[in-house]
Amino acid sequence: MIRRALLSLVPIALAACAAQQPESTPPPPPTPVQLPVALLPPVPQPPERPVAPASVADPAIPEAQRRENFVAWAAQSFGTDPNAVRAGLAQAQFKQNIIDAMNRPAEAVKPWRDYRPIFLTPQRIDGGRAFYAQYRADLDRIAAQTGVPAEIIVAIIGVETQYGANAGKYRALDALSTLAFGYPKRAPFFAAELAQLFALAKEEGFDPAAPVGSYAGAMGWGQFMPSSWRTWGRDGDGDGRRDLMSDPDDVFASIANYFVAHGWQRGAPVAGRADKAMDVPDFVPPDPKALDPVYPLAFLESKGYRLRGGEPRVDGAVVVALDGDAGREYWLGYRNFYVITRYNHSPMYAMAVWQLAQAIAAVPQPAVPQS
Repeated sequence: MIRRALLSLVPIALAACAAQQPESTPPPPPTPVQLPVALLPPVPQPPERPVAPASVADPAIPEAQRRENFVAWAAQSFGTDPNAVRAGLAQAQFKQNIIDAMNRPAEAVKPWRDYRPIFLTPQRIDGGRAFYAQYRADLDRIAAQTGVPAEIIVAIIGVETQYGANAGKYRALDALSTLAFGYPKRAPFFAAELAQLFALAKEEGFDPAAPVGSYAGAMGWGQFMPSSWRTWGRDGDGDGRRDLMSDPDDVFASIANYFVAHGWQRGAPVAGRADKAMDVPDFVPPDPKALDPVYPLAFLESKGYRLRGGEPRVDGAVVVALDGDAGREYWLGYRNFYVITRYNHSPMYAMAVWQLAQAIAAVPQPAVPQS
């Protein structure tokens, strides 16, 4: 989920660049597109998690005062011990390289033909099959309980951390405190995640300085932010703890629970390959970035889209257009495709996870005996 946090920074970076240009008259707002069809209901989503108030995040307030305000707000909002939070903040180290990484100009978004080969490699596919074989009993148990296929869980871990091999090198305490007090653009978000880290450490009984993860504070095989860990983390093996750093059962159960909480539908398809009539333009929804599967199939067919033979049909989809090796690719993304985008709000990310999952599941692997 680190990429989700980073993707949210792109508009901010672009706005910062725009602010350096000469002033000009802003363009008129786009005219909303009127759709001659009743849309289907969106997939219900959990409520937004809280962000820190201005008393904590406003850079005009001296940092020492913001830190004290943070201690009080964390205690009031999450039940943390003020003395424990102060002690934790005293251990935190400012990391300029994290600020530099956040301020680095955003790279151009890769087209699908370049993005897909990053994740759909023989090594990652073989690694996913070996990982699935090693943990088959636990993964299949979680899949049966939640309806989230084992190969989807494996693919998330494969895309996020290469099956746990690359979960990050920064202490979450350092990353989140650096961003909470040294990165005003996103201080409300990161200060809230820092408070959630202290609350999580209290609940799970670990030192807040112990977890290591990404430079944005995401942790563990599935790259959960502290708020996601607290909200959707699960004890998968009944030992009384939610260890998303090193307990496979907890990791699998937590990823599956995240999907269920965001609307995963047991047994439902993810997407279907489609073709578009050549004499009609691409359908552009009122909000081009929205991925909600709210368009009836009959409406999309009236716009020139036809599912290929044998592809699953679900009434409620969104058009996903990707630039592939052979040109423009069209897919209809269904409810479960949308749910994958709640882990990372990128349609290419969701497609990579789904196709990696398909590749992992294509060759059944025998279970590896557990010692």
